Amino acid sequence: MTTPLAIITGGAQGIGRATVELLLTEGWRVAALDRDPEAVAELDEAHASAPLLAMAVDVSDELQVQEAFTHINGWQQEHGKADGFDLLVNNAGLADPECGPLETLALADWRRWQESHLTGAFLCTRAAIPGLRQRHGAIVNIASTRALQSEPHCESYAAAKGGLLAMTHALAVSLGPEIRVNAICPGWIETGPWQKAAKRTHPEHRDIDRAQHPVGRVGEPQDVAATVAFLASDKAGFITGQHISVDGGMTRKMIYAE
Repeated sequence: MTTPLAIITGGAQGIGRATVELLLTEGWRVAALDRDPEAVAELDEAHASAPLLAMAVDVSDELQVQEAFTHINGWQQEHGKADGFDLLVNNAGLADPECGPLETLALADWRRWQESHLTGAFLCTRAAIPGLRQRHGAIVNIASTRALQSEPHCESYAAAKGGLLAMTHALAVSLGPEIRVNAICPGWIETGPWQKAAKRTHPEHRDIDRAQHPVGRVGEPQDVAATVAFLASDKAGFITGQHISVDGGMTRKMIYAE
């Protein structure tokens, strides 16, 4: 049986890194793309003996994406592996959701959000489609609950994540039945340094922070990684074109100001 191969963007930090590490433990080979060279080097060092290819790549840059996929294909051939990909996770994008008041937002800043999330997902998906078709693979786009609900001054981020949801169902129709495409909408996912200590409760989280979530806690990157792994598996073989909120139930809870 061919060892499955996943390509994960934004793979050296936060949700992306948790997904890389989970898939490695489950026997996958992983290519991790991230624009932060220091984070890439740290990830590579931490998993020096693993079947991991970690690369510093800006996924909004067409040439860099082309070169990255050429490198991935070469990596496969060097290790005598079959061609094709089993999973693409479009996770890269500016993490800060707040862009400030729209009337003062510079066009260049608006474009930065769209380029990092939407254009990056487009470029990586376009490059991955031939390989995914070979293995009847899957695509998972990491959107956000902010595509479904908002706080003030988050228009750039919300538009980019909403675009990912629309692209998800469009791709599912266009690429099926060979390729399944789904999205995950994370809510509050804590990606701070506390994760390295494997603690379940962030010392800075207030009781109200935990209590506002129906599950009683703030989310962890591993919560999203586990959902990615499920959507990539045969167990999700009848699921495509959908978005799944991984938010501890927050988008289903009505909140009124007291």
